[in-house]
Amino acid sequence: MALTTEEVLGWSRVGVLLIGMGWAAWMDHKNRRVSNSHWLVWVKPAIFLWCLELLAREADWTIYLTASAVIAYASVAIIGRPTVKDVLSGNRVDVLVSLWYLVSLIGIVVGMSKYSDVNVIDILLGEATGMAALYWTTLSGLAVVFVIDFGWRLRLIHGGADAKALMWVAILIPNWSTMPLIYDYGSEVALQLPPAISLLMWGGLSFILIPFILMVKNIAQGNVKSISDLRMFWHSTVMSLDRVQTSHVWLLTSMIQMPNGEFKPYHKTRAPRRTPSEEKLSQQIEELRSNNITEVWVSYKLPLLVFLFPVILPMALFGDITAIILKLVGI
Repeated sequence: MALTTEEVLGWSRVGVLLIGMGWAAWMDHKNRRVSNSHWLVWVKPAIFLWCLELLAREADWTIYLTASAVIAYASVAIIGRPTVKDVLSGNRVDVLVSLWYLVSLIGIVVGMSKYSDVNVIDILLGEATGMAALYWTTLSGLAVVFVIDFGWRLRLIHGGADAKALMWVAILIPNWSTMPLIYDYGSEVALQLPPAISLLMWGGLSFILIPFILMVKNIAQGNVKSISDLRMFWHSTVMSLDRVQTSHVWLLTSMIQMPNGEFKPYHKTRAPRRTPSEEKLSQQIEELRSNNITEVWVSYKLPLLVFLFPVILPMALFGDITAIILKLVGI
């Protein structure tokens, strides 16, 4: 059975997503860092596939420029935003980027005027058709990138690589019609999340397994030795003090002075808000070592991209996780 153009583009997107995210997840796992050059490389096939889709759907110039605006907004996370001073100084790159913003904005404004007669409810429910539907779904990519950017700046999305990865997904998979879904639960519910946000929700679902894995690990290794350890064993684990500084973990054990002047180890239940400097961490380790502490409780620095990678296929096959949940509960 021959594949349609939409199916070829859809599976191509899934392939790019698997390879690009898989590579990023590996770097995030090994180094807790994904370079900007990685996203600059992998945004190229994402833009190419988006252009092919718009070409196949015979989009007009306003829709192409609106898609360009989405990419321009996301690019700020990688190349920054030129200031007025930069433009006035005559820097060639800043001038070109500013012109890119201006031309994309023209596309948005003209498109809004051209397709303003569409009912907003129809757009939200996915009942709009034709070029108007394509324009507004393309424009919705700006809202998705804004939500990701806003979440990053508020530290709701903690890592820069995490935010850039989700923005990249928003460009690669701008809407559900670009995915080769086998079971489209989203068509049976009123609303569904955009693919980039849905992937984050799918990744969050996999996070739920972590406490159970840690509980089994700690029990099997004999780390639960007292009742007080029960408040630690579901979110952290025990590690040799000598390994802490070379591992991607937060140190939860520290020394506190009791009322009688005696020092005892204390295990925090939460990781610090800010990662301590190497100097401060070394001081904490030396203090523990001087009190003959050889093993400590630590919390793993879990890289989000490692959790996003394995849920790509479930999302590609079944669509939005919230749509599935709404379907199951009968909403």
